[in-house]
Amino acid sequence: MVGGGQLARMTQPAATALGVRLAVLAASERESAAQVVRDPVVADEKALADLMTFAKGCDVLTFDHEHVPPEHLRAMEAAGVVVRPGSEALLHAQDKGVMRERLTAIGIPCPEHRIVVDADDVAAFLGEHGGRAVLKTTRGGYDGKGVWLVDTQTPAETVAEPFLAGVPVLAEERVEYARELSALVARSPHGQAVVYPVVESVQRDGICVETVAPAPGMPGPRAVEVQRIALSIAAELGIVGVLAVEMFETTGGEFLVNELAMRPHNTGHWTIDGAVTSQFENHLRAVLDLPLGSPDARAPYTVMVNILGGELPDIYPAYRHVMARDPGLKVHWYGKEVRPGRKVGHVTAYGSDLAELRERAWHAADYIRGDIDE
Repeated sequence: MVGGGQLARMTQPAATALGVRLAVLAASERESAAQVVRDPVVADEKALADLMTFAKGCDVLTFDHEHVPPEHLRAMEAAGVVVRPGSEALLHAQDKGVMRERLTAIGIPCPEHRIVVDADDVAAFLGEHGGRAVLKTTRGGYDGKGVWLVDTQTPAETVAEPFLAGVPVLAEERVEYARELSALVARSPHGQAVVYPVVESVQRDGICVETVAPAPGMPGPRAVEVQRIALSIAAELGIVGVLAVEMFETTGGEFLVNELAMRPHNTGHWTIDGAVTSQFENHLRAVLDLPLGSPDARAPYTVMVNILGGELPDIYPAYRHVMARDPGLKVHWYGKEVRPGRKVGHVTAYGSDLAELRERAWHAADYIRGDIDE
């Protein structure tokens, strides 16, 4: 697995259970996965020579992020490295412009959009879409980075900012949505696919703070429609591994695809404790072409709340309090230095009373963060 972040860290227990030797290429020995994976390789994740050296000891190469340059992926494939997902598929998660063009071509509903070349082009797009839009750099953005909300009153220097990144800029309509949803699919090389229950996600400042599985109040046929969209994308793009499809449920009842990720995803962390087979295990099963595990939920509801760093530099005493107060909670740590707003772990609660589960999970996350003291 290329990338030593928390996704690779959470893949290690799944690898152990499957009897698989997980190797990780990390940028630093202090990264999340490097702390728990045996003999991590510390190298440059964006240097072709380092990637090729790492790949020599692997049967399959996969990723915990989308930031490996596409030309390096193609070079490795040409050299006979098994890369899953492949470079052609992964490009749709690396480049938002490519993703929008392809999804539109295969009939997947998306927000109205186009590539814009300068501030005048942005002004024209605003005029066509009610004076409000979202600007995104087509490459490199994550967790709210590389995204700007603009309107006709936005200062010129702010409108110009996205163009400084040196990559194409995508303009999208500002969607009026009731909530955000996510559907996760795992797909193997020979086309076997499973889809997890559709979840509702809550975002703050571009960061996912909560997911609820399944999405509350969603009738069965509506959930099946979302799952069908996700399965269709996985098949059309030839995905191998886990695909996360993030969507808007509009105020008018439509489903519009917002983002794609081709790896385990934050909105699937609930599956570690709440599903028969976690997204991490199914990602490994898929890239190794093993039979996929059941994606079914273990309980009527599972709530996952991210623990974001606060003002407390040492959160372990708070963790001990949470363990004693609520033994039914599951707390997962990422081994990261605490910084305000940084994801340092997550809390999971599962059962039948959704309001109670939300209260318990949020209480634990807020207490660890230092926002409450009892």
